[in-house]
Amino acid sequence: MSQAPFQKFTAKKKNSVIKEEFRQEKKKYRKERNAFFDQKKEEEYQARIAKRNGMATKAADNAKGKTEGRPEGKTAEEIKPAGTRTTPRFKQTGGAEKTVTKSAKATAANDNHPSGIMPLNKFLAHCGVCSRRDAVALINEKKVKVNGTIATEPGYKIQPTDEIVFNGKKLFVTKNLVYILLNKPKDYITTTDDPQGRKTVLELIQKATTERVYPIGRLDRNTSGVLLLTNDGDLTQKLSHPSYEIKKIYEVKLDKVLAKGDFDKILKGIKLEDGEVQVDSLAYADSKDKSIIGIEIHSGRNRIVRRIFESLGYDVKGLDRVMYANLTKKNVERSKWRYLSDKEIRLLKYMNNSKNK
Repeated sequence: MSQAPFQKFTAKKKNSVIKEEFRQEKKKYRKERNAFFDQKKEEEYQARIAKRNGMATKAADNAKGKTEGRPEGKTAEEIKPAGTRTTPRFKQTGGAEKTVTKSAKATAANDNHPSGIMPLNKFLAHCGVCSRRDAVALINEKKVKVNGTIATEPGYKIQPTDEIVFNGKKLFVTKNLVYILLNKPKDYITTTDDPQGRKTVLELIQKATTERVYPIGRLDRNTSGVLLLTNDGDLTQKLSHPSYEIKKIYEVKLDKVLAKGDFDKILKGIKLEDGEVQVDSLAYADSKDKSIIGIEIHSGRNRIVRRIFESLGYDVKGLDRVMYANLTKKNVERSKWRYLSDKEIRLLKYMNNSKNK
C-alpha cells in the first residue's frame, strides 16, 4: 500500500550529530518569535477592546448631547447641521415615507463596509467566491446575475435589495466572519462552556476575536491537533455534513505494536456497534515503531478512531489530528492558533462541490 499520505510520519529524523548549541539556538529563536507574536496579539486585542469601549462612550455622549443641546421646541430635522445630505425618499410598507440623513464621510465609509453598498466584484470577494481580480473575470464571462439579469459591470454598486446569483446559488454577505485554526492540546474540551468548570478551547483563542465562534466538529478531551473554529454557520453545516466526506488524518499511538493481521482487518472494514466503518488509508507512521499508526478517515462518528482500535484490543495512548479538510497544523505550535487565509477559506467553501453535485 502506498505510504504517500503519511510522508509526514515516515520522514527521516534529523541527524543525531547536530550540535547541541545549534538546537538550543533554534529553541531560543522559537521562544523569542512566539513571545513577539503573543505580544502583538495582546496589543491587537487591547486595541479592539479600547475601540469598542470608545465607540460605546462616544455613542452615549452623542445621545446625551442630542437631547441636552437641542433648542426647546425644535426637532432634530430642524436643527440638522450643515454638511449633511438627505438621501432620496423611498416608500416603506404601508406607504409611509422615510428620510435618511448621512454625512459625506459616513457614506464613503459605508461604501467599504461588507454589509453596505459595494462594487459587484468586491461583493463576490466578501462572499468567498474568489479574489476581486478573479471576480472581474467571472463577471466578464457572464457567470454572475443581478436581479435575474446577467451582470456586465464589475463596478456596479450592489444595493441591499439586489439579488446576486452565481452558479445558480444566491450569495449573501455576513458581517465579521472569523475563521481560526487551533492546534488543540490535551485536557481541553471542545464546548463553548462547561458546567463542571473544565478548560475549554475558547479560553485558548479569547484574544483572537470578540465575535462568538464555535468549533466545527469535536475532539475529545484527550485528543489533540487541528481544530477549526468559526461563526460561519453555512461552512459549519457543510463541513459537518456526511455527504461532503471531509478527510481527516490522525497519528495514533497504541499501547503495543499493531499486528499485521489487525492491520489488514482495519483496511477491509471493521464492524462496530453502530455499523461498519471503512478507513481510506492506513500506514505504520514510524518504520522502527509499529505502535505508531497513521490513519486517514472521512467518517464523522463519535470517537471513531479510538473505537476502531479498542475493538481489536488495543489501548490508544495518544491521538493527534494532523489534518482536517486539507488544513494542517504546520507552523502552529500546540495551544497556539492562526487565522485562515482568504485562499484557504475559498477552498473550504467550495470543497468537493463537483463531487457533491
